[in-house]
Order: sequence, then structure tokens, then C-alpha cells
Amino acid sequence: MSDPIIILGIDPGLRMTGFGVVEKSGDKIRYLGSGVIKTVSAKVDARDSLPERIQIILEGLFEVIDQYKPKQVAIEKVFVNVNPQSTLLLGQARGAAISAAVIKKLPVYEYTALQVKKSVVGSGHAKKEQVQEMVKRFLKLPEVPQADSADALACAMCHANAYNQLQSMDALSYRMKKGRLV
Repeated sequence: MSDPIIILGIDPGLRMTGFGVVEKSGDKIRYLGSGVIKTVSAKVDARDSLPERIQIILEGLFEVIDQYKPKQVAIEKVFVNVNPQSTLLLGQARGAAISAAVIKKLPVYEYTALQVKKSVVGSGHAKKEQVQEMVKRFLKLPEVPQADSADALACAMCHANAYNQLQSMDALSYRMKKGRLV
């Protein structure tokens, strides 16, 4: 049986960045915590500057990392949106989330939305509500988590499911470098 590992999943967003923390021990995945980091509040509104919002994401993730002490981070890859401006903004929020992890010296693993949905629901084209319901069931939560939290938990669960495969590939002389197989 392998040592337990704490995984932080992140669903990046410029308005709300979801986070979810799970512990993987053997074949079991246990819920530790989840929530959202909101960049729109009484202090900061949608018209405020991008740097202030990025700072909120960084500081919020630093708090999450300090509280839960994860050993690995799983983050959703950005998909190309119809609106290029939205894609760029999402990419900047994602960059802030990755920066928070690497500043804290944590390895980052990236998964597409298709990979996350397939891992958790069994279908890469599942709807958000299906992801939320499966996260609730797998983690035995009392209620369906908010969408951004559920996506982050699903990302962490996806990595937890892939973790054993990554370890066995490493044993077969594949190497991981910066979260990628080489």
C-alpha cells in the first residue's frame, strides 16, 4: 500500500477559481475540502484591474496550500473558446494558479476537461450536473458541490485515478518532468 498523498485540484477562472482537496490512500479517495476563490467582491469588482484579480487568486491559493499541504496539484487545461478575449483572460487566471503551485514548489499535472469528465463520469462529454452528482457520490458528500468546486474536485480525482498509472510508468523507466511524461 502506498503512502497517502494529498492532491489539490484547481478549476481556474478569473471571476471564480474553484479548488478541491482530496487524499489518495491506496485505491481510496477521501474528501478533505473545497471552495472557490472569488475575485469579485465588495473590495474588487469586475471593472477592477487584472493584476488585482490575479493577486487575489495567488493569495487565495497560497492560503489553501498552506492549510491543506498538498503534495501535488492537478489543473484543468484551457480549451479554446469562441471568444478569444475570454480565452486569454482564462489563460491568465490559469497562469496565476500554476504560479501559486510552482512558487510553493509543487508539481503540476494538467488534464483536459475531456479527460477529467471521462475519469469521473465515464463520458468525456458529460454535463456539469453529471460531474457534480458523481463527485458527490464518489466522495460521499452530503450535498452536490457548487460547480467550480465540483470541477476542481473532479480534476483532483482524475489525477488520483491516474496516479497509480503514472507511478507504474515511472517504474518502467518513463520519467516525469514538470508534470509531463518524457
